[in-house]
Amino acid sequence: MTLERRVAEIFKLTDERWMRHANPISVWTRYSVLPFIVLAIWSRVWIGVWCAIPVLLSLAWMFLNPLLFNAPISTKNWASKAVLGERVYLNRDKIPLPEVHTIYLHVLLNFLSFVGLVLAIWGAIYYSILAAVSGVSLAVIAKSWYLDRMVWLYEDMKESDQGYKAWDY
Repeated sequence: MTLERRVAEIFKLTDERWMRHANPISVWTRYSVLPFIVLAIWSRVWIGVWCAIPVLLSLAWMFLNPLLFNAPISTKNWASKAVLGERVYLNRDKIPLPEVHTIYLHVLLNFLSFVGLVLAIWGAIYYSILAAVSGVSLAVIAKSWYLDRMVWLYEDMKESDQGYKAWDY
């Protein structure tokens, strides 16, 4: 089982929920999660321990976001294809990927996104605006590049005989 499939199970991403998450509004609004978390942690300067409330609300937003939107009217957009590509990628242990997509760039980009996350949280905890902004920026850039690779993967795989074409509407 791939790590991505385990994460999908944590988020309870069933077929229906994957399609809801493929809504471009869901994709674009998920970019708000890390800045909200950083701001929530930083808010302890103003509201003290009450900052736990916005931190918890930010985490709730992260988990609820894929559930709040309907399936997209069309999946012929970058955001939807990125999510569908992630879905293809997590099945790579069952359905082989084209050779061009088996390089370790996906792993590197996810690692860089995680480093950005850690740096952003560290910056918020220690009130380093440079670390917080740099961390959020690194996480967003790495995640966006990763998602762009997922679009490419989806475009390559939807023409295969694996049934991914059905997602293209």
